[in-house]
Amino acid sequence: MSGKIANFILSSIRKRIGKTVIVDLILSSIRKKQIQDMADNYLERRMEDLRSGRLQASAKAAPAKSQTAAKRMAGLRVVVTGGANGIGAEIVKQFRDQGATVDILDTDRTHGTRVAQATGACFRPVDISDTEAFVHTLRSILEKRGDIDVIINNAATVDFRPLTSNSAELLMRSMAVNVAPILEGARILALHREERGVADNPYGGRIINIASTRASMSEAGTECYSASKGAVVSLTHALMMSLAPYRITVNSISPGWIHTGAVAELTESDHSQHPSGRVGTPADIASLCLYIASPASAFLNGENITVDGGHTHRMHYL
Repeated sequence: MSGKIANFILSSIRKRIGKTVIVDLILSSIRKKQIQDMADNYLERRMEDLRSGRLQASAKAAPAKSQTAAKRMAGLRVVVTGGANGIGAEIVKQFRDQGATVDILDTDRTHGTRVAQATGACFRPVDISDTEAFVHTLRSILEKRGDIDVIINNAATVDFRPLTSNSAELLMRSMAVNVAPILEGARILALHREERGVADNPYGGRIINIASTRASMSEAGTECYSASKGAVVSLTHALMMSLAPYRITVNSISPGWIHTGAVAELTESDHSQHPSGRVGTPADIASLCLYIASPASAFLNGENITVDGGHTHRMHYL
Protein backbone atom coordinates (compact mmCIF):
# COMPACT_ATOMS: atom_id res chain seq x y z
CA MET A 1 0.00 0.00 0.00
CA SER A 2 1.46 3.39 -1.01
CA GLY A 3 1.91 6.11 1.58
CA LYS A 4 -0.49 8.57 -0.16
CA ILE A 5 -3.33 6.05 -0.37
CA ALA A 6 -2.85 5.01 3.24
CA ASN A 7 -2.93 8.61 4.43
CA PHE A 8 -6.10 9.31 2.37
CA ILE A 9 -7.94 6.29 3.80
CA LEU A 10 -6.93 7.10 7.36
CA SER A 11 -7.94 10.75 6.96
CA SER A 12 -11.37 9.63 5.75
CA ILE A 13 -11.74 7.26 8.69
CA ARG A 14 -10.78 10.03 11.12
CA LYS A 15 -13.44 12.33 9.65
CA ARG A 16 -16.13 9.65 9.80
CA ILE A 17 -15.64 8.24 13.29
CA GLY A 18 -13.61 11.01 14.98
CA LYS A 19 -11.64 8.50 17.01
CA THR A 20 -8.21 9.99 16.55
CA VAL A 21 -6.49 7.72 19.03
CA ILE A 22 -7.48 4.58 17.13
CA VAL A 23 -6.57 6.17 13.84
CA ASP A 24 -3.15 7.25 15.13
CA LEU A 25 -2.48 3.71 16.30
CA ILE A 26 -3.37 2.37 12.86
CA LEU A 27 -1.21 5.04 11.21
CA SER A 28 1.73 4.21 13.48
CA SER A 29 1.42 0.53 12.65
CA ILE A 30 1.42 1.21 8.92
CA ARG A 31 4.46 3.50 9.17
CA LYS A 32 6.37 0.88 11.15
CA LYS A 33 5.56 -1.65 8.42
CA GLN A 34 6.86 0.77 5.77
CA ILE A 35 10.11 1.32 7.69
CA GLN A 36 10.58 -2.41 8.15
CA ASP A 37 10.02 -2.99 4.42
CA MET A 38 12.64 -0.36 3.61
CA ALA A 39 15.13 -1.94 6.00
CA ASP A 40 14.49 -5.41 4.57
CA ASN A 41 14.99 -4.13 1.03
CA TYR A 42 18.26 -2.40 2.05
CA LEU A 43 19.63 -5.55 3.69
CA GLU A 44 18.64 -7.65 0.68
CA ARG A 45 20.50 -5.23 -1.61
CA ARG A 46 23.61 -5.25 0.59
CA MET A 47 23.61 -9.05 0.76
CA GLU A 48 23.32 -9.17 -3.00
CA ASP A 49 26.27 -6.73 -3.26
CA LEU A 50 28.28 -8.94 -0.94
CA ARG A 51 27.50 -12.10 -2.90
CA SER A 52 28.32 -10.43 -6.20
CA GLY A 53 31.58 -8.95 -4.91
CA ARG A 54 30.49 -5.33 -5.36
CA LEU A 55 30.70 -4.59 -1.63
CA GLN A 56 34.22 -6.01 -1.43
CA ALA A 57 35.34 -3.90 -4.38
CA SER A 58 33.90 -0.81 -2.71
CA ALA A 59 35.87 -1.50 0.45
CA LYS A 60 39.07 -1.88 -1.54
CA ALA A 61 38.50 1.47 -3.19
CA ALA A 62 38.19 3.27 0.18
CA PRO A 63 41.34 5.01 1.38
CA ALA A 64 43.23 2.69 3.72
CA LYS A 65 44.70 3.88 7.00
CA SER A 66 48.46 4.19 7.00
CA GLN A 67 50.15 1.11 8.44
CA THR A 68 53.03 3.18 9.77
CA ALA A 69 51.98 6.29 11.66
CA ALA A 70 54.21 9.31 11.29
CA LYS A 71 57.02 9.25 13.84
CA ARG A 72 56.47 11.98 16.41
CA MET A 73 60.09 13.07 16.80
CA ALA A 74 61.18 12.90 13.19
CA GLY A 75 63.64 15.69 12.44
CA LEU A 76 64.47 16.53 16.06
CA ARG A 77 68.16 16.67 17.01
CA VAL A 78 68.60 15.29 20.51
CA VAL A 79 71.60 15.06 22.84
CA VAL A 80 71.45 12.59 25.74
CA THR A 81 74.20 12.65 28.37
CA GLY A 82 74.70 9.38 30.21
CA GLY A 83 72.92 7.52 27.44
CA ALA A 84 74.95 4.32 27.59
CA ASN A 85 73.07 2.61 30.40
CA GLY A 86 69.85 2.44 32.38
CA ILE A 87 67.44 5.33 32.04
CA GLY A 88 69.63 7.09 29.49
CA ALA A 89 69.78 4.08 27.20
CA GLU A 90 65.98 3.78 27.28
CA ILE A 91 65.64 7.48 26.48
CA VAL A 92 67.92 7.01 23.46
CA LYS A 93 65.90 4.01 22.31
CA GLN A 94 62.52 5.71 22.58
CA PHE A 95 63.62 8.87 20.80
CA ARG A 96 65.23 6.86 18.02
CA ASP A 97 62.06 4.75 17.74
CA GLN A 98 60.18 8.00 17.14
CA GLY A 99 62.56 9.16 14.41
CA ALA A 100 64.82 11.61 16.26
CA THR A 101 68.52 12.02 15.52
CA VAL A 102 70.31 11.23 18.79
CA ASP A 103 73.85 11.85 20.00
CA ILE A 104 74.94 9.91 23.10
CA LEU A 105 77.54 11.48 25.40
CA ASP A 106 79.07 9.06 27.88
CA THR A 107 82.37 7.70 29.19
CA ASP A 108 81.26 4.06 28.91
CA ARG A 109 82.59 3.13 25.49
CA THR A 110 81.46 -0.50 25.59
CA HIS A 111 77.82 0.13 26.40
CA GLY A 112 77.67 3.43 24.54
CA THR A 113 78.79 1.74 21.34
CA ARG A 114 76.34 -1.10 21.93
CA VAL A 115 73.38 1.25 22.40
CA ALA A 116 74.38 3.26 19.34
CA GLN A 117 74.61 0.16 17.17
CA ALA A 118 71.28 -1.16 18.43
CA THR A 119 69.38 2.10 17.93
CA GLY A 120 71.16 3.94 15.15
CA ALA A 121 72.25 6.75 17.46
CA CYS A 122 75.69 8.36 17.36
CA PHE A 123 77.98 7.65 20.32
CA ARG A 124 80.46 10.35 21.32
CA PRO A 125 82.77 9.29 24.16
CA VAL A 126 83.40 12.23 26.48
CA ASP A 127 83.77 13.00 30.17
CA ILE A 128 81.23 15.79 30.64
CA SER A 129 82.90 16.91 33.89
CA ASP A 130 85.78 18.03 31.67
CA THR A 131 84.31 21.36 30.63
CA GLU A 132 86.65 21.93 27.70
CA ALA A 133 86.03 18.46 26.25
CA PHE A 134 82.27 18.75 26.82
CA VAL A 135 82.02 22.14 25.12
CA HIS A 136 84.13 20.88 22.20
CA THR A 137 81.77 17.93 21.76
CA LEU A 138 78.67 20.14 21.81
CA ARG A 139 80.19 22.49 19.23
CA SER A 140 81.00 19.49 17.03
CA ILE A 141 77.39 18.36 17.22
CA LEU A 142 76.14 21.86 16.40
CA GLU A 143 78.45 22.04 13.41
CA LYS A 144 77.31 18.65 12.10
CA ARG A 145 73.58 18.89 12.88
CA GLY A 146 73.10 22.61 12.40
CA ASP A 147 71.41 22.95 15.78
CA ILE A 148 70.35 21.02 18.88
CA ASP A 149 66.64 20.88 19.59
CA VAL A 150 66.63 18.86 22.81
CA ILE A 151 69.25 18.34 25.51
CA ILE A 152 68.48 15.63 28.06
CA ASN A 153 70.88 15.94 30.99
CA ASN A 154 70.78 12.42 32.40
CA ALA A 155 74.42 11.72 33.34
CA ALA A 156 75.13 11.52 37.05
CA THR A 157 77.59 10.14 39.53
CA VAL A 158 76.31 8.45 42.70
CA ASP A 159 78.56 8.29 45.75
CA PHE A 160 76.80 7.13 48.90
CA ARG A 161 79.06 6.90 51.94
CA PRO A 162 78.97 7.70 55.68
CA LEU A 163 79.26 11.37 56.55
CA THR A 164 82.54 10.73 58.35
CA SER A 165 84.02 9.45 55.09
CA ASN A 166 82.73 12.34 53.00
CA SER A 167 84.51 15.53 51.95
CA ALA A 168 84.12 18.82 50.16
CA GLU A 169 86.17 17.40 47.29
CA LEU A 170 83.64 14.61 46.79
CA LEU A 171 80.82 17.14 46.86
CA MET A 172 82.53 19.17 44.16
CA ARG A 173 82.99 16.02 42.11
CA SER A 174 79.24 15.36 42.27
CA MET A 175 78.54 18.94 41.22
CA ALA A 176 81.03 18.71 38.34
CA VAL A 177 79.16 15.75 36.83
CA ASN A 178 75.56 16.26 37.95
CA VAL A 179 75.17 20.05 37.77
CA ALA A 180 77.89 21.98 35.90
CA PRO A 181 77.26 20.35 32.48
CA ILE A 182 73.63 21.47 32.63
CA LEU A 183 74.76 25.08 32.90
CA GLU A 184 77.42 24.68 30.21
CA GLY A 185 75.07 22.98 27.78
CA ALA A 186 72.47 25.73 28.20
CA ARG A 187 75.12 28.42 27.76
CA ILE A 188 76.50 26.92 24.55
CA LEU A 189 73.00 26.49 23.11
CA ALA A 190 72.09 30.09 23.96
CA LEU A 191 75.25 31.38 22.28
CA HIS A 192 74.46 29.32 19.19
CA ARG A 193 70.93 30.68 19.00
CA GLU A 194 72.22 34.23 19.31
CA GLU A 195 74.56 33.63 16.39
CA ARG A 196 71.87 32.04 14.23
CA GLY A 197 68.91 34.14 15.35
CA VAL A 198 65.98 32.91 17.41
CA ALA A 199 63.67 32.69 14.40
CA ASP A 200 66.05 30.22 12.74
CA ASN A 201 64.55 27.37 14.80
CA PRO A 202 60.74 27.54 14.87
CA TYR A 203 60.61 24.58 17.28
CA GLY A 204 62.38 26.59 19.97
CA GLY A 205 63.97 23.96 22.15
CA ARG A 206 63.76 21.78 25.23
CA ILE A 207 66.18 21.13 28.05
CA ILE A 208 65.17 18.19 30.24
CA ASN A 209 67.15 17.65 33.43
CA ILE A 210 67.00 14.35 35.28
CA ALA A 211 66.93 15.21 38.99
CA SER A 212 65.81 12.87 41.79
CA THR A 213 63.29 12.57 44.62
CA ARG A 214 66.37 12.74 46.85
CA ALA A 215 66.31 16.47 46.17
CA SER A 216 63.46 16.62 48.69
CA MET A 217 63.91 13.49 50.82
CA SER A 218 67.00 11.62 51.92
CA GLU A 219 68.70 8.78 53.71
CA ALA A 220 71.89 8.99 55.75
CA GLY A 221 75.07 9.04 53.72
CA THR A 222 73.58 10.65 50.60
CA GLU A 223 74.76 14.23 51.13
CA CYS A 224 76.69 14.72 47.89
CA TYR A 225 74.09 13.18 45.64
CA SER A 226 71.12 14.83 47.34
CA ALA A 227 72.78 18.26 47.28
CA SER A 228 73.59 17.95 43.59
CA LYS A 229 70.05 16.90 42.68
CA GLY A 230 68.63 19.77 44.71
CA ALA A 231 70.86 22.05 42.66
CA VAL A 232 69.49 20.50 39.44
CA VAL A 233 65.92 21.40 40.46
CA SER A 234 66.90 24.98 41.33
CA LEU A 235 68.97 25.40 38.20
CA THR A 236 66.02 24.23 36.14
CA HIS A 237 63.77 27.16 36.99
CA ALA A 238 66.68 29.61 36.88
CA LEU A 239 67.53 28.53 33.33
CA MET A 240 63.85 28.73 32.40
CA MET A 241 64.01 32.49 32.87
CA SER A 242 67.33 32.98 31.09
CA LEU A 243 66.38 30.85 28.09
CA ALA A 244 62.86 32.26 27.67
CA PRO A 245 63.97 34.77 24.98
CA TYR A 246 65.21 31.83 22.90
CA ARG A 247 61.89 29.95 23.27
CA ILE A 248 63.70 27.07 25.00
CA THR A 249 61.72 25.51 27.83
CA VAL A 250 63.51 23.93 30.78
CA ASN A 251 61.98 21.24 33.00
CA SER A 252 63.28 18.56 35.31
CA ILE A 253 62.11 15.05 36.12
CA SER A 254 62.63 13.56 39.58
CA PRO A 255 62.54 9.78 39.35
CA GLY A 256 61.88 7.72 42.44
CA TRP A 257 62.84 4.07 42.58
CA ILE A 258 63.63 3.16 38.99
CA HIS A 259 64.93 -0.37 38.62
CA THR A 260 67.30 -0.86 35.70
CA GLY A 261 67.99 -4.56 36.25
CA ALA A 262 65.90 -7.70 35.87
CA VAL A 263 62.36 -7.68 37.24
CA ALA A 264 63.09 -10.99 39.01
CA GLU A 265 65.47 -9.13 41.31
CA LEU A 266 62.54 -7.33 42.93
CA THR A 267 60.30 -8.64 45.70
CA GLU A 268 56.58 -8.25 46.27
CA SER A 269 57.42 -5.92 49.14
CA ASP A 270 59.41 -3.73 46.76
CA HIS A 271 56.38 -3.31 44.55
CA SER A 272 53.68 -3.05 47.22
CA GLN A 273 55.26 -0.07 48.99
CA HIS A 274 54.39 2.02 45.91
CA PRO A 275 50.76 3.22 45.68
CA SER A 276 50.93 2.46 41.95
CA GLY A 277 51.68 -1.17 42.84
CA ARG A 278 55.10 -1.55 41.25
CA VAL A 279 58.66 -0.27 41.10
CA GLY A 280 59.40 2.13 38.26
CA THR A 281 61.18 1.29 35.01
CA PRO A 282 63.40 3.36 32.69
CA ALA A 283 60.50 3.45 30.23
CA ASP A 284 58.47 5.47 32.75
CA ILE A 285 61.05 8.26 32.55
CA ALA A 286 61.76 8.00 28.83
CA SER A 287 58.07 8.29 27.92
CA LEU A 288 57.78 11.50 29.93
CA CYS A 289 60.84 12.87 28.13
CA LEU A 290 59.05 12.19 24.85
CA TYR A 291 56.04 14.17 26.03
CA ILE A 292 58.14 17.11 27.21
CA ALA A 293 59.92 17.16 23.84
CA SER A 294 56.61 17.17 21.96
CA PRO A 295 54.75 20.31 20.81
CA ALA A 296 51.96 19.38 23.25
CA SER A 297 54.17 20.41 26.19
CA ALA A 298 55.05 23.89 24.93
CA PHE A 299 53.35 25.57 27.91
CA LEU A 300 55.14 23.36 30.46
CA ASN A 301 58.12 25.33 31.76
CA GLY A 302 60.26 25.50 34.89
CA GLU A 303 58.60 22.48 36.47
CA ASN A 304 60.03 19.56 38.41
CA ILE A 305 57.90 16.49 37.74
CA THR A 306 58.08 13.63 40.23
CA VAL A 307 57.74 10.14 38.76
CA ASP A 308 57.76 7.67 41.65
CA GLY A 309 54.47 5.79 41.65
CA GLY A 310 53.19 8.02 44.46
CA HIS A 311 55.89 6.91 46.88
CA THR A 312 56.95 10.35 48.19
CA HIS A 313 53.33 11.27 48.97
CA ARG A 314 52.68 8.12 50.96
CA MET A 315 52.81 8.65 54.72
CA HIS A 316 55.28 6.30 56.42
CA TYR A 317 55.45 5.25 60.06
CA LEU A 318 58.13 3.01 61.53
